[in-house]
Amino acid sequence: MSSTQPDVDHTLAYPEPPASPLWHRHDAKARPLTDAQRQRNRELLVLAQRTPRPRSPRSTETLAEAS
Repeated sequence: MSSTQPDVDHTLAYPEPPASPLWHRHDAKARPLTDAQRQRNRELLVLAQRTPRPRSPRSTETLAEAS
């Protein structure tokens, strides 16, 4: 009896196993930031938002001329 369906790799038909339990740390809590750390973060954020990003100098040569 011939089958009209192509051979299927049945290992691909099953869902992936769950993620490792080591990836989930339910008991570990992040330490709260101190007031000094919060203030420093705010200052860095303001500085980053005001400072323009440096631009790389552009070459006047075209790609064809550079080859």
